[in-house]
Amino acid sequence: MWQNGVEFMRTFVLRPFNMEKKWAIHLIVSSLICVFLLVTSFNMGLVSSLHTINSIFSLFPTHLDSNQTGPVFIEAKIASTPPPPSGPSVPRLAYLVSGSKGDLERLWRTLRALYHPLNQYIVHLDLESPAAERLELADRLQKDPMYSKVGNVHMITKANMVTYRGPTMVANTLHAYAILLRKSKEWDWFINLSASDYPLVTQDDLLHTFKDLPKNLNFIEHTSKLGWKEGQRAKPLMVDPGLYKSTKQDLFWVTEKRELPTSFKLFTGSAWMILSRAFVEFLVWGWDNLPRTLLMYYTNFVSSPEGYFQTVICNVPEFAATAVNHDMHYIAWDIPPQQHPHTLSVNDLGKMIGSNAPFARKFHRNDPVLDKIDLEFLGRKNNNSFTPGGWCSGKPSCSKVGDLNRLKPGAGSRRLKRLIDRIYKSNMFHENQCT
Repeated sequence: MWQNGVEFMRTFVLRPFNMEKKWAIHLIVSSLICVFLLVTSFNMGLVSSLHTINSIFSLFPTHLDSNQTGPVFIEAKIASTPPPPSGPSVPRLAYLVSGSKGDLERLWRTLRALYHPLNQYIVHLDLESPAAERLELADRLQKDPMYSKVGNVHMITKANMVTYRGPTMVANTLHAYAILLRKSKEWDWFINLSASDYPLVTQDDLLHTFKDLPKNLNFIEHTSKLGWKEGQRAKPLMVDPGLYKSTKQDLFWVTEKRELPTSFKLFTGSAWMILSRAFVEFLVWGWDNLPRTLLMYYTNFVSSPEGYFQTVICNVPEFAATAVNHDMHYIAWDIPPQQHPHTLSVNDLGKMIGSNAPFARKFHRNDPVLDKIDLEFLGRKNNNSFTPGGWCSGKPSCSKVGDLNRLKPGAGSRRLKRLIDRIYKSNMFHENQCT
C-alpha cells in the first residue's frame, strides 16, 4: 500500500511538476518585474502616500469591534460625510428666474444681465402666461448663439401652475432644484429670482466675493418670532387650487384652524435666498424624513415659500450652523407695509446701492432705474447685451467665450464684501442664527 502511494506521487505530483517547471520559472520572473515596477512607482510618486493605500482598503467592509454593540444607521453615515472643500477656485452658481403672464421681456432682460458661461440657468414662465409667450421664449433661447453654444440655459417647457402665496411656488422651486441637479454636478449655490428682480453687481463681482466663502453657507433670512403671522398664517388652513386645477384661482380657506406644531419649531422669513448645493440635495433627496414631513405640513400654509425652507434648515443642526440671516436682496416696504413691497424707482437708487446687496426687487417693466443700473453699475450698453466680465471675448464684446476663470471684479465686489463682513464675518452671524 505504501508503494502504491509512492507511485501515486510520482504519477500525479512529480510528473506535472517536472512538466511545468519552465512555466514556474516564467512566473517567478514576471513577479520580480512587477515588484520592480511597484518600487519604481513609489520612487516616482505614483503612489503618493500610505493614506491613499488606506483609502483603497477602506472600500472593503471590515468586522465591527467586539465592543461595538449599537446599530449602524445610514443617516449617521451621511451626516458624517465631510463638506466639500472650500478651495479658492471660481465657484459656479445656479439660477431659477421665474415669471408669469406678461413677464417675457423683463425675464429676458434679467437673464441677460445675470449671464455668465460658468453658471447654470433655469427659466420658467408659469401656466398663466400665454402659450405664445412661452413659445417665444423657447425660440429665443434656441436661436441665441451664446446660449445654444454654451448650453447652460434651460427652460421648463412643461409649465407649472404657480399660485401667489401658495405651496405651488415651493413645488416649482423644488422642480428647478431637481433639473439643476440632473443637468450639472458643478454648481455650488442656488439663487432664486423673479422677473421683477434685478442685479446690482456683476457676476464677476459676485463670483469673486463668493470664491473665498465656505461652500456650505446658506443665505436665508429667518426668524422664529412669528408675531402676527402666527394667527394669520400658521393657524389658518387653506387649499391652493393650483395643485389640481389647470387655471389659476385664488386660495380658499378652511373654517377649522390648527395649533402650532410641537415636533418642530416654525421659522419664517424671505422667499428669496442663496442656498448651498448640499442643502438643496438634502431637500430633494431627503435621506432624513423632515423635508417631506414639512412639505406636507406647508401644503396648507399661507405663503409657504416664506416658511418651508427656513423651518427645514433651522430644525436640522448640521444645516442650522450654516444659515446666514440675510436674503441678499434690497427690498423696501411702505409704511404701513402693504401686501406687496414698494416698487423701486430712480429715487430709491441711493438706498439700493447703499445696502450693498447683490440684488433688488421689485421693479416695473423697463423702468428708467434699470437703465441707470445697467449704465452705471453693470456696464451694459443696452437691454439685450450681456454684462461684461473677464470671460468676454470677440468682436463685438462678449460675442465669444474667453477665459472662464478670469474675473474682473469692480466696485460691486467691494460693496458686497462689506455686506459679507457684516452678516457673516462678525458676531452677527452666530447671534442671529436660527433664533
